[in-house]
Amino acid sequence: MQDKTSDKPRARDLGLPLPGTPGVFNAITDVPGVAVGFRTLTDPVRRMRTGVTAIVPRQDADDPQPVWAGQYALNGNGEMTGTHWINDAGYFLGPICITNTHGVGMVHHGATRWMIDRYPTHFRQGHAWAMPVVAETYDGVLNDINALHVSAADAVKALETARFGPVAEGSVGGGNGMICYEYKGGTGTSSRLVQIGDKTYTVAALVQANHGLRPWLNICGEPVGQAWDENRLLDAETGSIIVILATDAPLGPLALRHLAKRAAIGIGRGGTPGGNNSGDIFLAFSVANPQPMPQSAGPETTRVELNGEYIDPLYLAAVEAVEESVLNAMVAGEDVPTVKPPNKTCSALPVERLRAHFSPRQDAAQ
Repeated sequence: MQDKTSDKPRARDLGLPLPGTPGVFNAITDVPGVAVGFRTLTDPVRRMRTGVTAIVPRQDADDPQPVWAGQYALNGNGEMTGTHWINDAGYFLGPICITNTHGVGMVHHGATRWMIDRYPTHFRQGHAWAMPVVAETYDGVLNDINALHVSAADAVKALETARFGPVAEGSVGGGNGMICYEYKGGTGTSSRLVQIGDKTYTVAALVQANHGLRPWLNICGEPVGQAWDENRLLDAETGSIIVILATDAPLGPLALRHLAKRAAIGIGRGGTPGGNNSGDIFLAFSVANPQPMPQSAGPETTRVELNGEYIDPLYLAAVEAVEESVLNAMVAGEDVPTVKPPNKTCSALPVERLRAHFSPRQDAAQ
């Protein structure tokens, strides 16, 4: 159940004409302090293909610190806990976890346990309360979701393994059982560097991609899904996508809500209109302006915010990072047998076919 980065190529390695300048890892971990961990659960005998993805916004902080945040739902047939408070207060404490639809309760329990154990002074001696963010997408086509394979201990394990650096993609963590445009989907990530004034900021995304129908699929503006109609699985949109955007740009809650909205444009570039049965739920947070827990702070706080007139490059970066994250999730996929209905296969995106499709462009540009 190790969750290592793959030797497979990523979308950029295939010569796709993806815009923008990524960070060192081209991942959400390019944002300072952000760490990612996984718990991947795979057992064909038990028809188990699921897991938990964990994002810790301030992995290097010894005390719980809020991160400013904004949330947006393009279509709400899904769950992301803690968002009522985020929408009211403009921040959240603790981690973000992503799992399958029926695992939300267990993962919330595990994430709460992790917070209590990590910050015992605040929770055992003080009166701190835990409200972790837990989001989900449905993996019941490739996983026996009603067996309730995910446990609270799996969430704790994902959080305990959160690390900086390269991030595994595809069938890892909560993305293990996910389908995207009727190809194998899952976890994907990407980042962008943005110059505003004399400073360089990072905007990055991590997605759990489980959405879309094959005829909708566009890759870098090419409607490839209309021609690639082999081994289709679905007649209607029944999936979802969770998008987490992170940045070190100093943005307040309103600007972060606006940034989260741009995830809708990012997934739209891939072709999805956002179906009625899809949970397309997005969260953006900023690690800038570190503050103590409000209960421990004085009556006045200070927060530096970027002038809204200069924010457009961050919006574009978010769109580009989300688009590429979805592609990275798909490029990392592999053929996987279905559970419901049985005896079918969720195929991997035909990577070499994709490379060949865009190679004439590359040759012409050289």
